[in-house]
Amino acid sequence: MDFASIIERHAARTPAHVALHFSGEDISYAQLWGRIRLATGVLQAAGVQRGDRVAWLGLGDPALLVLLFALARLGAIFLPLNYRLAAPEHEAIVEHAGVRLLVADTVHAEAAAALADTTGCQLLTASELGASAHEGAATALAGGQDDPVLLVYTSGTSGQPKGVLHTQSALAWNCLIAADANGLTPDDHVLSVLPMFHVGGLCIQTLPALYAGARVSLHARFDAGAWLSDVVQRRPTLSLLVPATLRAVLDHPGFAGADLSSLKLLATGSSTIPVSMIAAFHARGLPVGQVYGATETGPVSIYLRREDAMARAGYAGKAGLHVEVQLVDDRGQAVRAGEVGELWLRAPNMFCGYWKDADNPAFADGWFHTGDLARCDAQGFYEIVGRSRDMIISGGENIYPAEIENLLADCPLVAEAAVVGAPDARWGEVAVAVVVKAPGATLDAAAVMQLFEGRLARFKHPKRIVFCDALPKTALGKVQKTGLLDRLNTPAGAA
Repeated sequence: MDFASIIERHAARTPAHVALHFSGEDISYAQLWGRIRLATGVLQAAGVQRGDRVAWLGLGDPALLVLLFALARLGAIFLPLNYRLAAPEHEAIVEHAGVRLLVADTVHAEAAAALADTTGCQLLTASELGASAHEGAATALAGGQDDPVLLVYTSGTSGQPKGVLHTQSALAWNCLIAADANGLTPDDHVLSVLPMFHVGGLCIQTLPALYAGARVSLHARFDAGAWLSDVVQRRPTLSLLVPATLRAVLDHPGFAGADLSSLKLLATGSSTIPVSMIAAFHARGLPVGQVYGATETGPVSIYLRREDAMARAGYAGKAGLHVEVQLVDDRGQAVRAGEVGELWLRAPNMFCGYWKDADNPAFADGWFHTGDLARCDAQGFYEIVGRSRDMIISGGENIYPAEIENLLADCPLVAEAAVVGAPDARWGEVAVAVVVKAPGATLDAAAVMQLFEGRLARFKHPKRIVFCDALPKTALGKVQKTGLLDRLNTPAGAA
């Protein structure tokens, strides 16, 4: 059975129920299924076969979801491109994946035409997916649960992006696990505003809502004012934001007066979330539940459910339904309770491998080695403390950058900050805090250092403060720490 069959079943059982709302239009499950059938015929007429890679270049749009489900029916593979990348980056991904067909929205039509011309792939517009001439034309459908259906290239916080491949079965399992994370039922209404070229925007709430037969209000791109407006007017029950968009909502002048009472849960993730930011939503009576995972893990792996959100702010949560978790030391041995170890994950929503990199050691014996460091308390709640490659060993002591970054994030004079390790002749490594001042803030290195007094052990204090105008980030707001100090003019900003 292919992944799209769930939409077919909803169309048969609740044909008039709204599946999607986009740009003022309601699309019922029956209408969504009709669009998927049309698109299947269009793709088959274009020569798409089982195993072919088909890319999407565009904003959030129902056509993106129609394309994914249609490709699932054919056993082909959907590749959403990050529209924020430069042309050479798109070219590298399209060529590495061997894309046969590129589908684009009108906003990206010119860029898509250039990309298709450079790489030699076919080109279709999003509107062509609904060509009525191909209604009912699809024959010999080949898709099944074991077929790969989603190829997502990682945002690449270091090194070259990798193609992460998921099967139809893995997507279905992720929907079931995500339903548990979000308390998702057919009666829910998801407000989806994050880009769906990433598994966060696509797979934490959007696809799970459709899998559950719920309703999704879809935004082409995030806008804090539009998010607040839809929360007030359309009354969604669930939504997902990342730290950068959480901050934009908090800073919006409409936040204080907005009625947020329809939301039973606001999910978040992708990077460390300052507890002060979470507390601002909790003060409005809105539980903030974290979701931990990676592109490789579905991504729903560890999560903080609604009933635990208020009491466990800052924790990633407990192991997800059907998810196995290990914390191991650098020899692969389990650490003792309360100790820090690397997170290893195993679950049915796990990816099936990297494209053209089958022997990658990050995925061994069914366990994905996340590279993230965490500790687990006696109640089974996990706390993420940083990346293993980010950990700083100074004078034989382990320093986890997230501890320092969380204190910096709570300072209103600091817009953002990152902590990295720098070589040191005496200590081997020392912590360096790279700080972006809040607009109009007056802040010097001494004032920053004072933030840590009495709150962190002295050996964890940064030995140097570097000020800069902005931190380099991926498309989803993750700081790119690799080479961060090398890219800064440290003599001018160092203290």
